[in-house]
Amino acid sequence: MTGEAGEAPGRETDRTAWPRPAFTRIARLRGPLMIVSGAEDVGWDEFAEIRLATGDRRHGLVLDTARDRVLVQVLEGTGGMHTEGTRVTFSGAPMRVPVGTAWLGRVCDGMGRPLDGGPPVLGAADAPVAGVPLNPVHRDPPAEPVLTGISAVDALTTLARGQKLPIFSRAGLPHLELAAQIAAQASAGDEPFCVVFAAMGLTHADAATVRRILEGRSAAGDLVLLLNLADAPVIERILTPRIALTVAEHLAFQEGRHVLVVMGDMTSYCEALREVSSARGEIPARRAYPGYLYSDLASLYERCGRVRGRAGSVTLIPVLTMPGGDITHPVPDLTGYITEGQIVLSDELHALGVYPPVDPLESLSRLMRKAAGPGRTRSDHLDVAAQTLAALSGARHARELGELVGIGALSETDHRYLDFERACRQTLIAQGRSESRPLRQTLDRAWRALAALPRRELTMLPSETIDAHLGRER
Repeated sequence: MTGEAGEAPGRETDRTAWPRPAFTRIARLRGPLMIVSGAEDVGWDEFAEIRLATGDRRHGLVLDTARDRVLVQVLEGTGGMHTEGTRVTFSGAPMRVPVGTAWLGRVCDGMGRPLDGGPPVLGAADAPVAGVPLNPVHRDPPAEPVLTGISAVDALTTLARGQKLPIFSRAGLPHLELAAQIAAQASAGDEPFCVVFAAMGLTHADAATVRRILEGRSAAGDLVLLLNLADAPVIERILTPRIALTVAEHLAFQEGRHVLVVMGDMTSYCEALREVSSARGEIPARRAYPGYLYSDLASLYERCGRVRGRAGSVTLIPVLTMPGGDITHPVPDLTGYITEGQIVLSDELHALGVYPPVDPLESLSRLMRKAAGPGRTRSDHLDVAAQTLAALSGARHARELGELVGIGALSETDHRYLDFERACRQTLIAQGRSESRPLRQTLDRAWRALAALPRRELTMLPSETIDAHLGRER
């Protein structure tokens, strides 16, 4: 976004004083890809400017070079392009985007071009879109919570600053609404905080829903919203998360803010990656995805975290749908290897009308102990979470036993566990689509659900804590 409102966000800061040569020998156009012949001294990841015979301008990135042939992915797609009359100029530098606080409060498309009627986003500095994962030597471990206002998340799968915690969903579940609600409500206490929301492959209706949910946060000036629509060129979908992370890194590590990055649907991103891989003629791996899918996802996910000596942090929530509900599908499978837990949405809870339909027993935050407990949330938080999950496991066992022998054959204790499960579902997990619950209220609701169990079953809670919250007569 360098001057013209419709211009792509890439720009080069290392231009030489001499004009760069233009190449006109276009050997092939296929899908989003273009092969340029006779091009020398061109490197990987260079940004390219493409002039059509009509005078229109497009942009591209170099994917590969071999002798004097260069493979370029055209960001706006190759529709309407011809091999004759097309001129390509390579910048000699990677694609870069402006960075800084000017992004806050803006709504842009997946390439960073304004959708809110405002001017192009400009910044005093810029940064390469490709970015780099954080060096492990310079990382601080995730710590302190990012509170989402969602009871099922804050109480049982607490998110730590600098953590990667994906949401696993299935088609038809409200993962987009939940992701937008988290983005609208999340906070880091009294410390500077903002959200970067990168949506990929949305329909126009879904994009309107996201904008409506996030309207308040955007008006407050602490949201960056990038909307890649389903009818946009496939290359835009590949760049959207990288632009979002580049913007977030500057806000976190240069501006000192705690930044929550929400990216979804990552399955749409991976399908775009598969489409480009197929156009390049690469040998497919599992389910026709490219063999480098794992490293590509890692290059995104590992850009979040905390840097030693810097005040800010980047926390990441990728949202992905599991085709056919298959958690062993390559996208959720590889995501699970890279991230630190998962929030899993349940068909069963959704069918019961529970929102958000978070399945606590399938969900996990491996860094919860870094973010919750005395001095961070509340002294009873970890014990309450452990007891709640243990009781839900007991309730599941009682329910499965009742399906075998009949509900009437269950013991009084088993019936109490089933009562707890209903109370937990109605009191703790279920909440309004615009309801933000303080953590204190969330934990108090967990205690109200635990009150359905006899005291002898509360084996993971200290006696003095039970006395304080449920009374000595329990």
